[in-house]
Amino acid sequence: MKLPDIYTIGVYGSSEGEFFKKLTDHGIDTFCDIRLRRAVRGSQYAFANSQRLQHKLADLSIKYLHETGLAPTTEIIKLQDKFDKEHKIQRRKRDELTDIFKTAYKNNILSKFDIRQFIANLEKSSAKKLVLFCVERSPQACHRSLVTNKLKERYPDIHIFDL
Repeated sequence: MKLPDIYTIGVYGSSEGEFFKKLTDHGIDTFCDIRLRRAVRGSQYAFANSQRLQHKLADLSIKYLHETGLAPTTEIIKLQDKFDKEHKIQRRKRDELTDIFKTAYKNNILSKFDIRQFIANLEKSSAKKLVLFCVERSPQACHRSLVTNKLKERYPDIHIFDL
């Protein structure tokens, strides 16, 4: 079994050109959107809204997946939002997730997600280089880091890169 290389990417801090250049420069063939809501506020990030994003990825011959099983629930998102508000942290400038978010995400999302089936489906689709996408700039400020930690735990030989 040949595991795909796993990359992660956020949109904050990237222009449209920079964002898509990262994907093409690294030969990404499969794009996995792990957001609950597939929209980003602000005109500078309109390219990351679902329909525009999917059209551009299709133009680049990159497969698009929306994996709702890895998206945090609204309730889990509110846990982080509450902390951010109390500590006057802007979402776009967050450096890390709170322990309460991490625990809730692991217990309510990752513990129920079939990571083996996810990898098997990627292999069936011939994915060689998959990127996990959410909005935060830093992987540590985003649930995609929790997903990659779970992947690494289950598949120690998997290669994971942050773009």
